[in-house]
Amino acid sequence: MGKAEAAEVLSIDGREVRVTHPGKLYFSKQTKVSKLDLVRYYLSVAPGALAGIQDRPIVLKRFVNGAEGEAFYQKRAPEERPPWLRTVTLSFPSGRTAEEVVVDDAAGLAWIVNLGCIELHPHPVRSGDLEHPDELRIDLDPGPGVPWTDVRIVALEVKALLEEIGLCGWPKTSGSRGMHVNVRILPRWTFGEVRHAAVALARAVERRVPALASAKWWKEERHGVFLDYNQNAKDRTTCSAYSVRPLADARVSTPLYWHEVPDCEPSDFTLLTVPQRFQQLGDPHAGMNAAPGSLEQLLEMAAKDEAAGLADAPWPPHFRKMEGEAPRVAPSRTKSPVKKPRTKMPLVVVANSPQREAALAGLERWKSKYPEAAKLLAADDVLVDSMRGRSSTWTRIRVNLRHVPEALRPPQETPDPDEDPTREWRKKRASQESG
Repeated sequence: MGKAEAAEVLSIDGREVRVTHPGKLYFSKQTKVSKLDLVRYYLSVAPGALAGIQDRPIVLKRFVNGAEGEAFYQKRAPEERPPWLRTVTLSFPSGRTAEEVVVDDAAGLAWIVNLGCIELHPHPVRSGDLEHPDELRIDLDPGPGVPWTDVRIVALEVKALLEEIGLCGWPKTSGSRGMHVNVRILPRWTFGEVRHAAVALARAVERRVPALASAKWWKEERHGVFLDYNQNAKDRTTCSAYSVRPLADARVSTPLYWHEVPDCEPSDFTLLTVPQRFQQLGDPHAGMNAAPGSLEQLLEMAAKDEAAGLADAPWPPHFRKMEGEAPRVAPSRTKSPVKKPRTKMPLVVVANSPQREAALAGLERWKSKYPEAAKLLAADDVLVDSMRGRSSTWTRIRVNLRHVPEALRPPQETPDPDEDPTREWRKKRASQESG
């Protein structure tokens, strides 16, 4: 048995932080990055990274086996933690509570990165008021095959709309294929009201650029860039500024100036390039807290939509049914009151895996196995779903065969790979309920 690697002890503003297994590779494919490299990256951009998480409860999304391994979510603060690390007790829609970590300084940042937190997931509230968000989060999520150019155009439309109603948006790359626009708001409104504002904004942007943007929750109805309003529901988090994402090139969710958006490329911003950018340009979001805005005009827009007959948009599946919410069922599965023939989308599941790359490789194997069907698919016929259980994530890939003649449609087979980490838990729960 080899000798265990000695921990690296860092002295950060008078506090000591142990980095265990400092040489362990967290990225090993396109670029080589050790755990210690990751910690040093976050320390190099600490003022910017802390601005996104400071004084906020944070969900620990832990990649203990590096970016290529499976991640799990940990809401509860570890029992063994430094005495100087704060926690707050957060309540969830389920009625449960959890004592979550609050990071106040660079030492705390390094400490959670040592736990395997490659990316940072803060809640949109401050520790002093856990029921009233001070951030509206606009998540631009492009569907399969949607070009980056469209994401940038939609982001600029979001900017224009926000300015018309007196709000200031702060853009950043998501670190993957999309873009985030955050808005600092007064902590005056509940989670439900902030989400209503986000729904109104998404619908307004869809009306302005209907060929490019979508506010539809169900993937079978979407096209282009989806404005994911449900990221503002209580207990939902997105990666914050300067978060490293678990992609092969160690891409970073990078704050931008608006004048950079028309020409930016997400692949330009990685763990290797962002520290120098931060040193030269500073943090483009440094002024975000200066002038928090009001949601009153967005909520007025939401009220007009409701008066016009638009029901509340669907909530995430684990939330209770909300008053005024549209039916929480995919349109293709909705029962018609006049018994019209129902068109069910011909969907097949081709892959389930905790590793996105493995799921995408499974899709390619399916395409190779059924080339005649594959060549008839439109870009939005491939549905890549990011699934999330209570403590695990995985990627599910489905294929919509609507453009494939019935005679050529492949049957539903066992997905390859078929690694849904919640399957055993669901079987056990079903067994308990039936017993």
